[in-house]
Amino acid sequence: MRVRFDYVAEGKPSRRLFASKGGDEQAEELRQHKIALIRNVPVQGINIEEIDMSKEIYSIFDEYTNRLSSCAPVIITFAVESLEDAIKFVMKDEFRTIEILEPAQIDLGRIEMERVFSKINEGLQAYRSTLEKKMNNWK
Repeated sequence: MRVRFDYVAEGKPSRRLFASKGGDEQAEELRQHKIALIRNVPVQGINIEEIDMSKEIYSIFDEYTNRLSSCAPVIITFAVESLEDAIKFVMKDEFRTIEILEPAQIDLGRIEMERVFSKINEGLQAYRSTLEKKMNNWK
């Protein structure tokens, strides 16, 4: 499989006038940090084959925060032992696209489909819990 993650950094003003980092620099640092974690912390069932960080950083305007955000894309090619492992790996805010390279066709039985739906539900529940914690701390 090949997946694309976009690591987003909002341009935050610094307290010191000349010490602030631009959004592009922040996005690049975030991308470097996250990729270092992916390379150095093994994930059960995931075999990282290639990491491509050659895509250029781009900027977008976030209408919810009224800020310009910089996005640092990375493309990761990986192999998985099971579909559930892939779901755990891609259930991230940074996820943008996925391409299944092999096999050309996947046949799933009833039990495999139940496992896939359970993993999706677990990921969504964890994401919801994280959002609720953020919202409670924001108030």
